[in-house]
Amino acid sequence: MTEQSPNPGHSTDLRRGAIGVTGILFFVLSAQAPLTGIAGTLPVPLGLGNGGGAPAAYLLVGVMISLFAVGFIAMSRHVTDAGAFYAYVSRGLGRPVGVGASQVAILCYSATQAGMYGLYGVVVKGLFQQYAAVDLPWWLWALATMVLVELLGSLNIEFGARLLAVLVTAEISLLLVFAVYELFTGGGPQGLDPQDSFSTTAFFVGAPGVALTFAIASMFGFESTAIYSREAKDPARTVPRATYLSVGLISVFFAFVSWMFVSYYGPDEVQGVALKALERGDATSVVFAPITSTLGTWATDVMGFLLATSLLAGILAFHNGINRYFHSLGSTGVLPAWLSRTNRQGAPYTASLTQTAVTVCMVIPFALTGQDPVLTLLTWGGGVAVLALMLLYVLTSVSVITFFRRTRLDTRPWNTLIAPAASVVLLLGATALALNNFTILIGASGTTALVLELSVVAVFAAGVALGYARRTDMTTTPRSTTVPGTEEIPASA
Repeated sequence: MTEQSPNPGHSTDLRRGAIGVTGILFFVLSAQAPLTGIAGTLPVPLGLGNGGGAPAAYLLVGVMISLFAVGFIAMSRHVTDAGAFYAYVSRGLGRPVGVGASQVAILCYSATQAGMYGLYGVVVKGLFQQYAAVDLPWWLWALATMVLVELLGSLNIEFGARLLAVLVTAEISLLLVFAVYELFTGGGPQGLDPQDSFSTTAFFVGAPGVALTFAIASMFGFESTAIYSREAKDPARTVPRATYLSVGLISVFFAFVSWMFVSYYGPDEVQGVALKALERGDATSVVFAPITSTLGTWATDVMGFLLATSLLAGILAFHNGINRYFHSLGSTGVLPAWLSRTNRQGAPYTASLTQTAVTVCMVIPFALTGQDPVLTLLTWGGGVAVLALMLLYVLTSVSVITFFRRTRLDTRPWNTLIAPAASVVLLLGATALALNNFTILIGASGTTALVLELSVVAVFAAGVALGYARRTDMTTTPRSTTVPGTEEIPASA
């Protein structure tokens, strides 16, 4: 089966064998934007969630996502496609539902990226005000960076992986230096008692749903390991290794680092400190102050710049991921075929341009209406993304079960039935908690919350309708969708 091409003179091939386990891992870690996840969002579950019990939420989500990953990886051995969720859901539940999933995935990643642009614009604006006496609107910095990201997204993927490796290593190193120091010096006034942060009692204090929702948000992008499968070296091994490594590293990292911040303040005091910081609009001080106190005043300046590069790394990672979705959907005929064009670097440049245009359309309305980019663009985008991601995980797990029950390509009960079914139950529970705490999550009224919730449903329904409308135009799968050595199973119509 050959890919559709709008013109024989245009290449549609991604660069094969261009990236290994380490490269994919850095794309995933960049999507998490570790310093942003700790400095920008940790104060919310600490202050509005379950306080000192917040670290337990990261481990719980790690277990939940690990169960999801079992079926996800079993499927990855038979499907290698840059469309990831689209390809996975199509194989088990049919192409129209798969198209619906693809549109939800694009919404999820685009909303996350747009929200990150909001925070990035504010951070960069502050840095230039402080160090260069230049005062420009946040959205100008965001638009200028979109041009930079567009250029980087049109280069070969190896360059992107190396750049992200440098940026992510720097931010993770600073957080780990602080955390390890706290660990070996015994923590703050109440010491390092794990029971205060990881026991069942500690987790269920206050509003654990808020903490769980933000922990889920910290896992954004781990599933993008499958997005790069067609550019990976030996995808049958690279994707599973990168997936398990990313889930384990992310959950343990966030649990450990957040525990050290809880220990610094003390489990009994941390919620009050975080609440006060949130009320005065200075949430990052919950993280910046302990690091500065521990490592010295030099850390304050370094963290400001690392927060900006952390956001830039996350934005670039999501840009590359969305590009691969557009490329895959163009290759299979779901979207216009010109989206599948690649340049001499093997990068999907038309998809990159389209993704940048979509981002501009999502950010500009907030700038024109004078909205606060953090309180609206960031929080609303994050809220929509969490709900969209939960829907995608549930659909994928159900698809895994259906696919293997039908094809019998893999008959291992744990990998193809028990773990995916358990993940569905846990994911539905997490979704219920997210919906119950959605107004807190987005910091808006019930009406706004309902509109954002329904937007996910509307996009999914529109995608399914598009899938039915385009059935006669779609190919079964893009070229080389199946891993060599496995049977090609066409998706049901």
